[in-house]
Amino acid sequence: MKKYLDQMRMFNLSYVAKFNSFFATVKNLLIGMSLGRCLVMFIIFMGLLIAFGNRGFVDNFMMKEKLTSMKKSNQDMTIENYDLKRNIVLLRSNLAYIEVVARNELGMVRVGDLVYRCAQ
Repeated sequence: MKKYLDQMRMFNLSYVAKFNSFFATVKNLLIGMSLGRCLVMFIIFMGLLIAFGNRGFVDNFMMKEKLTSMKKSNQDMTIENYDLKRNIVLLRSNLAYIEVVARNELGMVRVGDLVYRCAQ
């Protein structure tokens, strides 16, 4: 148990040391710059974050394009569903429509029809 606690202390100390080292570096950089430069750097950083970050301007533009394409796709599918429903109703109830579909799509003929075949 003591060995485990020692390992945890070493890990925490190394983590704290890295953390302190990072902030010491940042502090040294900020001390070397004037307040105006720090403010400019902050404004540039925030501008980049607003423009290119998550939910930024670029991401918002791409999401609007995706939304537009999805709405178009949804509209096309709605039209296709309407046409399919209309065909289902016609196939269930209209014998003349069934005959037209059988002749055009399946190549069927009625008894007594003359069939002409072209020689190739």
